[in-house]
Amino acid sequence: MSSLFPGLTAAPSAGRTALRFGDRALTYAELAAAAGALADRIADASRVAVWATPTLETAVAVVAALEAGVAAVPLNPKSGEKELGHILADSAPSLVLAAPADELPAPLLGLARVDVDAQAGGALPDPPASGEDPALIVYTSGTTGPPKGAVIPRRAVAHTLDALADAWQWTADDVLVHGLPLFHVHGLVLGILGPLRRGGSVRHLGRFDTEGVARELTDGATMLFGVPTMYHRIAQALPETPQLAKALGRARLLVSGSAALPVHDHERITAATGQRIVERYGMTETLMNTSVRADGEPRAGTVGVPLPGVELRLVEEDGVPVASYDGETVGEIQVRGPNLFSEYLGRPDATAAAFTEDGWFRTGDMAVRDPDGYVRIVGRKATDLIKSGGYKIGAGEIENALLEHPGVREAAVTGEPDADLGERIVAWIVAEDPQSPPSARELADHVARRLAPHKRPRVVHHLTALPRNDMGKVMKRALSHD
Repeated sequence: MSSLFPGLTAAPSAGRTALRFGDRALTYAELAAAAGALADRIADASRVAVWATPTLETAVAVVAALEAGVAAVPLNPKSGEKELGHILADSAPSLVLAAPADELPAPLLGLARVDVDAQAGGALPDPPASGEDPALIVYTSGTTGPPKGAVIPRRAVAHTLDALADAWQWTADDVLVHGLPLFHVHGLVLGILGPLRRGGSVRHLGRFDTEGVARELTDGATMLFGVPTMYHRIAQALPETPQLAKALGRARLLVSGSAALPVHDHERITAATGQRIVERYGMTETLMNTSVRADGEPRAGTVGVPLPGVELRLVEEDGVPVASYDGETVGEIQVRGPNLFSEYLGRPDATAAAFTEDGWFRTGDMAVRDPDGYVRIVGRKATDLIKSGGYKIGAGEIENALLEHPGVREAAVTGEPDADLGERIVAWIVAEDPQSPPSARELADHVARRLAPHKRPRVVHHLTALPRNDMGKVMKRALSHD
């Protein structure tokens, strides 16, 4: 298989900036030299851990591992010692790559350490021959047990990034800005490896803030990647910061992912900037499955259509495919294609259970599909599918309806047992004015008017904040019904 990053050896790219983190940057020639030197040092390793801080060294480390044909295991610097210990025991890396100044926690101290020198010089090795060779081992969030290591082959990385180039008209002329962590698919594969595969440039903010977004988009960046929490903060900041609205209006593409972006945030940003936000849908095991296309119809609340080469279907609880796409019938998303992972490391049982007999991956996500193929996700099968009064209801559409109420800042919806209905709908609300929150009756009537009476919340809890993980996803299992 050819290199994942042709720009590293292409003469026209040599002087072009590849990576910029704050005031530190590397051209393609400098990145090739630094990655080549590190690749030579780790060439004999079977896999390496990468202490994935939002730094230039993390990007160099991952590129070096991929060029050397060594599987990289990105580690979340915020992980607790128990989780880190599990990941290290499970993946058994022989080395840990880190920036020279990084202080590593106890579980990593028994590993041989290689400090990443972003200024080193060396030659790149020949790329691995097989697209099935592991590129990354990325650990799932572990919501239903210890995290599992999803083995992502080189062909999945290449396919996803090329499919997104088609969907987003992504070229070497694009300059991406983002402030996402670098231990997961969105921040690392899309946000760092994506621009490098295109021969373009990425500017990482180190930490997300609206001032950094405005500065970089004003200074020539063309694309922004973010998660809903980031776009919510942007939407809140827009009325008081005209320079942010102007900067966003210059962007070629604004992309949101990792969770559904509420429709009201779509609308606020579009009204202030004239820009629509593109949503896409993927997960660790599949990389990217669908996206709204840059040249497609803007449709807030959807994740677009399947990417080139990706097959997608919805299935009923008994596994029978949904016969018609009517925008109403809820089914579980199943996918297959070259974007999929190879296996869960050391877990043949879990790998087998994740696939149907005919090779479709069971995502656990629930969705409806419009007649023209657009997919609208309504939640996770385990936490967001509510069976109430004989209806199958997706929590996501109720959350969007609640967020349209002017008194609601944040909303999450769950189900709880009900002797009459089977499950009743429960809303968890963060009010715009905590001293005067909207009443349960007011919110129930609001949802009933917008959706249907059977989708109204029967119970409302008021909170000061919703529990969220590092990617801004609401951790619904942490919401207590006690």
